[in-house]
Amino acid sequence: MEFLLLIIIPMLLGLWAQMKVKSAYGRYSRVASRGNVTGREAAAAVMEAAGINDVEIVQTPGTLTDHYDPSKKRLALSEGNYRGTSLAALGVAAHEAGHAIQHKVGYSMLNLRMALVPITMFSSKLLPFVILGGFFFQMMGAIWLGVGVYMVLTVFQMITLPVEFDASKRAKEELIDLNIVQSDEMEGVRKTLDAAAWTYVAAFIASLGNLLYLLSILSRNR
Repeated sequence: MEFLLLIIIPMLLGLWAQMKVKSAYGRYSRVASRGNVTGREAAAAVMEAAGINDVEIVQTPGTLTDHYDPSKKRLALSEGNYRGTSLAALGVAAHEAGHAIQHKVGYSMLNLRMALVPITMFSSKLLPFVILGGFFFQMMGAIWLGVGVYMVLTVFQMITLPVEFDASKRAKEELIDLNIVQSDEMEGVRKTLDAAAWTYVAAFIASLGNLLYLLSILSRNR
């Protein structure tokens, strides 16, 4: 029962979230904005309005590979969003520009997430040992290691939630304020960004579920 509640259900939620964002993005990436502004232009306009002129905007391979790298002050947009003029492209581009604004103003949760990146990356590299030794063979050493790893990942995912929600909020406001998107076009932007938000919620729940499951194994073996 614990495995179902803490592992399987969060896993299914994650799959649903991925399907939701792909569906919303796929739908609104085919809806062109009336202003004919590209994602790159939208990101540049949002950052310029915030007084940011030292962030490089580059194109990156793949689909939905968009991200903002605060260490390099680089905003990367996937090809479809870099050149595209769709509502989805504008929403994603403005969202990433929202992270650049967070960086400029010293948004505390972004700073905290940046500080946790090294230990989070190290913890992620230990996951194969945790999954094999902890979940499959229930080796006590691997279970204790897993508790530590998933504590780090869960805290990181929890901090990611307000960072992503805040970036989306900034994106929606700036797209309207700068007249890049008209109010009657915002539904496509909102649905794209709201669907993407579910992937972060699902990631947090999945990480928390794994942590609680490993703790339950430890409790049973005491």
